[in-house]
Amino acid sequence: MASNISVIQIILLTVLATLCALDAYMFAGFQLSKPIIAGFLAGIIMGDMKTGLVVGATLQLMVLGIGTFGGASIPDFASGAIIGTALGVVSGKGIEFAIGVSVPVGLLLVQLDILARFIAIYFTHRADRHVERGEYNKMSMDAWLTLIPYGLSRALPVGLSLAFGNSVVKLVLDYAPDWLMGGLKLAGAVLPVVGIAILLHYLPIKKFAPYLIAGYFLAAYLKIPMMGIAIVGVIAAMIY
Repeated sequence: MASNISVIQIILLTVLATLCALDAYMFAGFQLSKPIIAGFLAGIIMGDMKTGLVVGATLQLMVLGIGTFGGASIPDFASGAIIGTALGVVSGKGIEFAIGVSVPVGLLLVQLDILARFIAIYFTHRADRHVERGEYNKMSMDAWLTLIPYGLSRALPVGLSLAFGNSVVKLVLDYAPDWLMGGLKLAGAVLPVVGIAILLHYLPIKKFAPYLIAGYFLAAYLKIPMMGIAIVGVIAAMIY
């Protein structure tokens, strides 16, 4: 069953997206820019914490080990998790649909991140001129103004997409072909595997292959919950 999204929820999710964009510059200790945190908070706002956690955790796997070194822009899966969770709950199409929506949103917002960086350069050059003149108070103000384009680059797309979310989702569900909807669900089911593969690429698999096989055996054949496997992993680490 599809649900409705209220004005309060739209405002809260838009504010959340803005805070996620500013996280690295203002309060990185909260890790709001992490997809799993953004998805979790979006799930609380939408009243479906499970969907938010699963969407956020799946997208988190996609960015593990990836950083914005040298000012490079990476997919904004935090905003993707927010929009995907909200539209997934509103549409009633389930977690796979929510994940399938989140990924293209995160990839699209890379372009807006680049645009925000270009706009921020204007304030940076102004700050340079204020430093040369010894106007340090004005320099500080310009530093704060650089945060505006970053916040708007997330607030505007998230707010607009959610404001028209009900009608957009209904239009998509009514007119989208089955192959598109099926493709989104399939992508949502495959992406966790891709994320795990990316993570394994950074780990010393050859050295610890027995532990990897043991973990797979516990999960696939003995159906042990994740917490139980984590406990076994801690024991193995202590023995090692």
